[in-house]
Amino acid sequence: MQTQSPRRIEIAQIKLSEAEIGAAVGVLRSGALRQGPQCALFEEEFARKAGAKFAVTSANGSAALQLAYLTFLEPGDEVLTPSFTFIATGSMVCAAGGRPVFCDVDPKTWLIDLADAEARITPRTRAISPVHLFGACCHIEKIQAFARRHGLKIVWDAAQAHGATYKGRDVGAFDDFATYSFYPSKNMFVGEGGMTLTNDAAAADRMRLLRSHGESGRYLSTVLGLNLRMTDVEAAIGRKQLERLGAMLEVRRRNQAYLRERLSSIEGVGVQEETPGTVSAVHQFCATIDPEILGLDRDRLAERLKARGVATGVHYPRGMHQQPVFIERYGEMSRPVTEKLCRTILAFPVHQGLGEDDLEYIVGAVEDCVREHAGDAAVRHAVA
Repeated sequence: MQTQSPRRIEIAQIKLSEAEIGAAVGVLRSGALRQGPQCALFEEEFARKAGAKFAVTSANGSAALQLAYLTFLEPGDEVLTPSFTFIATGSMVCAAGGRPVFCDVDPKTWLIDLADAEARITPRTRAISPVHLFGACCHIEKIQAFARRHGLKIVWDAAQAHGATYKGRDVGAFDDFATYSFYPSKNMFVGEGGMTLTNDAAAADRMRLLRSHGESGRYLSTVLGLNLRMTDVEAAIGRKQLERLGAMLEVRRRNQAYLRERLSSIEGVGVQEETPGTVSAVHQFCATIDPEILGLDRDRLAERLKARGVATGVHYPRGMHQQPVFIERYGEMSRPVTEKLCRTILAFPVHQGLGEDDLEYIVGAVEDCVREHAGDAAVRHAVA
């Protein structure tokens, strides 16, 4: 049985390469720190790699969403979003003047449930914003058909899906918009920063205006805009990191395969089902912990793993419909699948810094925690 250990396996690895550090230092030495030529080159290279026509950098992943929404939403327009995701997917709808409509998710894939979404369509519904959650791809063709049937725009939230593919095509290649985040916990991490991809030239032009005070020329603002620019320091890091994205994803996918096989064999541990024909970006490896079967709830398992040096995380402890800011705006509501996931989900380390011995240690720690709890329960029962 494993006991408390000085060994520490972090939930993420934030480690820049020497080439990335050198690229940032080069920009710092130049003194040209704001959005400039590095951002333009990053846009060009990211769009080409994803197979999209246009790319627009921005300050962060939330800004990438906001820019997409601002190109078409009118005040009061509704956007269908999964409730089980990070708050920005919905809050940026509000920031663009619209209203997010929280949909439940599929209990197997944890991605937006189109049957539930269809039941929530109103005359004000203007768009759907599916999330490629934890790097796992939505069923793109089904969502495209859904959007065509109801005359909706699609804003793909790919904040966690750098390099994910659907039937051989990068998820960033599909209409109408795909948005990314480069926050430190993401597969590509430059500090902050975001990117919006589109195949619509007019939309790309409008987003470029909106991200920089609506300026079409120096001190000439033709629309009401914001300051949502990326810096050249971040873009320089991103350009170098894009070169090694494939290698990082290869390791993450290998790690995911190992954890999926080993942890799913433990009764009471459930893993995310992937859409056929897709390749995940493996942003997170999450599993559900069923306390009725395992005899151990999610939070207690996390505590015991922490004592063994294995960091875990909860993504997410509440759905968007459970966030106080949205309850205040829209009232109490229920999304049963989302709520169950929020009670039972646990993220395990899967990052590119893990070796085979780390993976074995993680699985062994989980197995030991389960055995230890079963032993404790047996002792308590005998004493009683």
